[in-house]
Amino acid sequence: MSLQVENLEKNMAKLTIEVPAEQFDAAIKTAFNRNKNRFNIPGFRRGKAPLQMVEKMYGVEVLFEDAANIAMDETYANAVDESGLEIVSRPEVDIVQIEKGKPFIYTATVAVKPEVTLGEYKGVEVEKANADVSDEDVDAELKRVQDQNSRLVTVEDRPVADGDQTVIDFEGFVDGEAFEGGKGEDYPLTIGSHSFIDNFEEQLIGKNIGDECEVNVTFPENYQAKELAGKPALFKVKIKEIKVKELPELDDEFAGEVSEFETLEDYKKDVRAKLAETKGRQAATENENRVVAKVVENASLEIPEAMIETETRNMVNDYAYRMQSQGLAFDQYLKYSGMTVEQFQEQLKPQAEQRIRTRLVMEAVVKAENIEPDDEAVEREINAMAANYKMEADQVKTQLGENGLKQLKEDLAVQEAIDFVVAEAKLV
Repeated sequence: MSLQVENLEKNMAKLTIEVPAEQFDAAIKTAFNRNKNRFNIPGFRRGKAPLQMVEKMYGVEVLFEDAANIAMDETYANAVDESGLEIVSRPEVDIVQIEKGKPFIYTATVAVKPEVTLGEYKGVEVEKANADVSDEDVDAELKRVQDQNSRLVTVEDRPVADGDQTVIDFEGFVDGEAFEGGKGEDYPLTIGSHSFIDNFEEQLIGKNIGDECEVNVTFPENYQAKELAGKPALFKVKIKEIKVKELPELDDEFAGEVSEFETLEDYKKDVRAKLAETKGRQAATENENRVVAKVVENASLEIPEAMIETETRNMVNDYAYRMQSQGLAFDQYLKYSGMTVEQFQEQLKPQAEQRIRTRLVMEAVVKAENIEPDDEAVEREINAMAANYKMEADQVKTQLGENGLKQLKEDLAVQEAIDFVVAEAKLV
């Protein structure tokens, strides 16, 4: 194998790889042995005809595609190693020459990891995130707990009001015809929740138990059921129950029921302390994000489009895998959201670019500050992974392998770089 490397603009490179004729001929034979049973040659039992007869009957190019894939599998990784380039995208392959008895030549156009020019990264100044807990924050948390401990009381002496929880029967019609999925019985509906389309819920206000009424709405233009999108509909509705949420009093008795404290005052103090802890963590995360964003903003680099596309595809695959692990089909999600895979990828591009930019800049800080995680940090991370996956530490190391362990150390170094720039920053 011989290799030529051509550096292109915008951190792209083209590898021209020449595979010797004898190696490509061997790849053709390998392809033939893998596929010979699918060729039907008169006078021969299936799979017994020689290569020359197959080529004579089907054409000498019949095995070129498989042979090219075999030859590329055998040579591309070695070519990457020999090039010395840090390639960060899938190759875009073009066949230059493919003939029997001649060298097989192909090119691979790839994105190369871009150089980063760091700007100011030590002592950057950012606005400090607010971690104060206000009286309003405490009141909101008390209201949330109060709401959790509420009970529903049936109301019979007044009509439906905003905030009520109703039970209804309904059936929907478009152009006078009932439509699929438009009927429900004993359906619980909270007025003001906006869980129904358009102004459906508002039209039930003022109705009494036992009332039957008509509700007119219009489906949104982007409604998931395309046959209903943008169309006016009429719903026939019967009010069956009206319930109102009854909240407990905020007093010492309430505090004793929902906490370990005997008085409301002590409970409030505990709520405030816990909110301060939570807001402190959130503020620390926000401060870190602001500092890193500033450091990234101060740096300059040119990210090749192919690198962004590769990261975007990886993000889509991760998203699909997570949905599948939760029992959801990714293609069904796309169908209901009205998007194609390409549109979904396009939506993720800005996030992919920012993720790449942040990683590359932090890697540059690692290099500039000679950051290297010590053995103890690596062991702590491996032990944490082992505990998380309920495995032994040695099993984690075995599964990670050499490449996985290298990636782990790089990730830890990047986190240490983040900790470094945050510690050096000025929060004002």
